[in-house]
Amino acid sequence: MIRPVLRAALAALIVAAPTIAVAQAGPGAGAAPRREPGIRALAARERQRKCGAEWRALPSAEKAAQGPRWPQYYSRCVRRLKEQKA
Repeated sequence: MIRPVLRAALAALIVAAPTIAVAQAGPGAGAAPRREPGIRALAARERQRKCGAEWRALPSAEKAAQGPRWPQYYSRCVRRLKEQKA
């Protein structure tokens, strides 16, 4: 017969074994490697940063005149930046 202490230890090992195996595998062990962003994605991020900085610098009165919400302002800003580059 198995002693109660030994039974409790075995039960703990059986329950903890899958958790230990997952922890040893590391986070994202089965995930695909991350790709580097492409040229278009980098350009889009740069435009978003520029437009965001401009938006934060505008006083509230000018924000209302430009378009009271960020999406409308961002759309116009991106269009303007693309035209300047071309």
